[in-house]
Amino acid sequence: QVQLVESGGGLVQAGGSLRLSCAASGRSSSTYRMGWFRQAPGKEREFVAAISWSGSSTYYADSVKGRFTSSRDNAKNTWYLQMNSPKPEDTAVYYCAARIRPSAYDDPSKYDYWGQGTQVTVSS
Repeated sequence: QVQLVESGGGLVQAGGSLRLSCAASGRSSSTYRMGWFRQAPGKEREFVAAISWSGSSTYYADSVKGRFTSSRDNAKNTWYLQMNSPKPEDTAVYYCAARIRPSAYDDPSKYDYWGQGTQVTVSS
């Protein structure tokens, strides 16, 4: 099993930057395919970004493409989501997730483990 813990959330002004971290424990994160999802009040869970186990492939929702960047440090068992130029509509609770098998990266039902979430609030 693996435990995921998100950190780095908080209040940020629109146009600023914020970096979220997802730390894995229990097992090395190097073999996991990682994803980020978010959920705003009154809305359904939404795919944000994903990265392959090697870090060679990344995927982004159209709403964040060009602004958010995913990366991973397998030596530290940590995955990152760099948020540049965030917008107020990016405000949500952000969750990291991990899946073992290759699958649709934007389908939350395909992920095996989830973190507790971290709040990101973007002010105008």
